[in-house]
Amino acid sequence: MKTINELINIDESGWALVTEWINDATNKIEVLPKNKKEADNALYQTQVSTRSPMGAITYETGGLLIDHGWIRILGSGNQKLHRTLPEWNKGKTFKEYGDKPAIFLVADDVVGGFFAINGGALGDDLGNVYYFAPDALEWEPMEVGYSDFLCWTFTSDLSLFYSNTRWTGWKKQIAEINGNQCISFYPFLWTKHKNINDLTRKIVPISEIWTFQQDALQQFNNGD
Repeated sequence: MKTINELINIDESGWALVTEWINDATNKIEVLPKNKKEADNALYQTQVSTRSPMGAITYETGGLLIDHGWIRILGSGNQKLHRTLPEWNKGKTFKEYGDKPAIFLVADDVVGGFFAINGGALGDDLGNVYYFAPDALEWEPMEVGYSDFLCWTFTSDLSLFYSNTRWTGWKKQIAEINGNQCISFYPFLWTKHKNINDLTRKIVPISEIWTFQQDALQQFNNGD
């Protein structure tokens, strides 16, 4: 594994580019402050250079909250988003730091959707971002890499992408939760329903949703 000094690129930092994208954003973005020690640890564990946007976000921020916190892009952790990029993946997509994961989780949303980079498990388009849709229980290709994914979260019409999962008064409710939590719906989003507002909502740990959804997916794939 490379040392922290080898991973920090002072002359060609990707943070300058990410900052430009943030300044040009049309969606609300909150840049969470970093803790220097945690940022060093997260960058070392991720093993990505700060020349890249991913490395820059990991090292320069505690994470990004997009559109009032609807989407959470993982960085080095913060009180509002107390999950680091590498720690969140450890035990889910790889066993030990330095492993090359078949998928790599980079962001998620308040309705239990997860964004991941394809490392080989999802097809031949290595490096592209996929979305695990909670209303379909399947990985859907975004057909973009990490940098374009960031720009998509910054500037796209997210209300269109999430038209089936946004309920009346969602901004007020998600203001009450932190980046370690999400909304659980019942009946589940992948069941047939006519209106999202008719479903019961409950705040739960996002780790609980990840485990539950992956177990449900495995059962479906096994024909249970």
